[in-house]
Amino acid sequence: METSRRVRRNWPIRTEEQAPETVNLGQQDLRAYYEALSRALGPMHWWPAKTPFEVIVGAILTQSTAWANVERAIANLRSAALLTPSAMWAVPTSRLAALVRPSGYFRQKAKKLKAFLQFLHGEYRGSLKRMFQTPTEELRVKLLDVHGIGPETADSILLYAGNHPVFVVDSYTHRIFGRHAITSGKPNYEAVRTLVETAFPRDPRVFNEFHALIVNTGKNWCSKGEPRCEGCPLSHLLPANSPFLRPAVAPATALETELTP
Repeated sequence: METSRRVRRNWPIRTEEQAPETVNLGQQDLRAYYEALSRALGPMHWWPAKTPFEVIVGAILTQSTAWANVERAIANLRSAALLTPSAMWAVPTSRLAALVRPSGYFRQKAKKLKAFLQFLHGEYRGSLKRMFQTPTEELRVKLLDVHGIGPETADSILLYAGNHPVFVVDSYTHRIFGRHAITSGKPNYEAVRTLVETAFPRDPRVFNEFHALIVNTGKNWCSKGEPRCEGCPLSHLLPANSPFLRPAVAPATALETELTP
């Protein structure tokens, strides 16, 4: 990936498109979030995989589990020489389930992998290259029709395996955007995806980097429990009325200092 400084150059400001009601922030402000994270953390060089097919496998296996568990399952598949569409298509589902057991829900995930492979062979004769030559929106609709592939998984496949210009929304995105009052109410995947995709040029490098920066921030500062706002690259962007902002403590006066036991 090119450096984030070059990616950011000459971004157009788009104001004609509005995201759904759950979105409260304008596109120009959202770019300030990217800038702050990129200066502090980037570039991320995101998705840990060796091939596009491995990305797809990881995107399916990471559902409802930690990435460390996915890595163990992928290591099993690599040892069994099954990290190609043709090899995995040929192996029995029961054998596949045993190999991906570390990822949890292993029987269901083996069926999901097989469902994707059936789609790949039926629609594109087993060719990922042919599949990714399909226009983005058309392919997204098709992927969402595959058993076990929801919006986040479909967009991960499109962006990280196929280099299509889509933004991946995950729990970290919902958490950070909600705490910063970018969104409100029940998380809405498509509303957030629309917000980000209309805020930036349709460049997969930007969407790749922004998602990776958000994941890094969610893991290290904006945790599910008590967030660590001090030191977070986005702390200065919290709304003035945010409950996460700690009021500044005024320095003690000379009289207060004398009276302190």
